[in-house]
Amino acid sequence: MFLTDVSEVTPGVSAFGHWELDGGEPFFEGHFPNRPTLPGVLMVEALAQLGAYAILLDERFKGKLPLFGGINKARFRKQVLPGDRLELSISLEKLSARGGTGSGKGLVGGKLAVEADLFFVVV
Repeated sequence: MFLTDVSEVTPGVSAFGHWELDGGEPFFEGHFPNRPTLPGVLMVEALAQLGAYAILLDERFKGKLPLFGGINKARFRKQVLPGDRLELSISLEKLSARGGTGSGKGLVGGKLAVEADLFFVVV
């Protein structure tokens, strides 16, 4: 799991949390040698996990499984380094019984590091 804490949730609507990166995570060793950087795909996965958290707390989706359906407009604006705290937020939109969309952001030190629009499928 790529969430250290979820601080606020409005089920089926939005969620806020963060990921504390202590530098001991194994992906830092090879990405990149002598210049550890959080891979962008893991930033997007953290946003998706936060979105899934908000979906699973919605009574309409009790017993269901939210799956990653797609990514649109992903942009990486700032390197995320060992020791950083990635502040995450997601807002869910167009949520139906079968899926939905959401927009997420991740900030480090108040500066935008990642933003993406996500598509979820609920099974």
